[in-house]
Amino acid sequence: MIGRALAQALLEKNYKVIVLSRQRETINAERAPLSYAHWDLSSQMIDANAIREADFIVHLAGAGIADKRWTRKRKKEIRESRVTSSGLIVKSLRELPNNVKAVISASAIGWYGADPVIPNPKPFRENHPPDTAFLGETCREWEGAIDPVTGLGKRLVKLRTAIVMSNDGGALTEFKNPLRFGVAPVLGNGLQVMSWIHIDDLARLYIYAIENEKLEGVYNAAAPYPVSNKTLMMKLARLKKGQFYIPIYVPSFLLKLVLGEMSIEVLKSVTVSCDKIHAAGFTFLYPSIDAALQNLVIESQTK
Repeated sequence: MIGRALAQALLEKNYKVIVLSRQRETINAERAPLSYAHWDLSSQMIDANAIREADFIVHLAGAGIADKRWTRKRKKEIRESRVTSSGLIVKSLRELPNNVKAVISASAIGWYGADPVIPNPKPFRENHPPDTAFLGETCREWEGAIDPVTGLGKRLVKLRTAIVMSNDGGALTEFKNPLRFGVAPVLGNGLQVMSWIHIDDLARLYIYAIENEKLEGVYNAAAPYPVSNKTLMMKLARLKKGQFYIPIYVPSFLLKLVLGEMSIEVLKSVTVSCDKIHAAGFTFLYPSIDAALQNLVIESQTK
């Protein structure tokens, strides 16, 4: 989802984009504005020509956090897909001739634990230590695996991404589905704070990281105004259904029964600060949830 939006935004700015794919059938030989190259994590292989041609590498690879129930096997896949792919990028930059200026790597606000109180008067900032739960440990290993590129003389930016609001997948799609039946589900008590970012702002942020040589280190990729789960659902329901919807609270025990360990994440309140990226000069097109939802709802209605 993020990769598609970013590739489109880069193409609109006349960048040449090479997408690394595990599927050979998508690969073409020519180097058009958008082309494909092969990589394989299991054999630690990557197309050497793609590395040689690149000025920048954007690392978004990783198994979806919410795609499947968190079994022991799935948790291993989530962690290893991020750590192994980061290691392959580092290995390639170390062993292959290249002119890569910077690596922009995804991370996630899963780095942080739950807010100590709701609402949290002290949002998490980038210098906060990682949480010791599964996602915190995964993010710590993920970021640690890509860190060695700095020793190779490459600029490194890590974007700890909040919940992405997009019409093309992710959390918003899950929120909208019940509204087709006039139901606005509120998860748990609905008070948990959700840090979020509009997909367009996230794509712009990656490009900002590419184009600004002064940007280096970790930044929270989250809009300035987090929102509670209940507030988000009520605003979305009003935009989609007017007055014709019924709020339904989904009990925590039911979410735990259906989602298992993953329910911790949908019930967890996480408030993060975007002060650091704002101080670095980045401005959000959609700073408030009202502006973001209005744009996305209108966009979905015109498709």
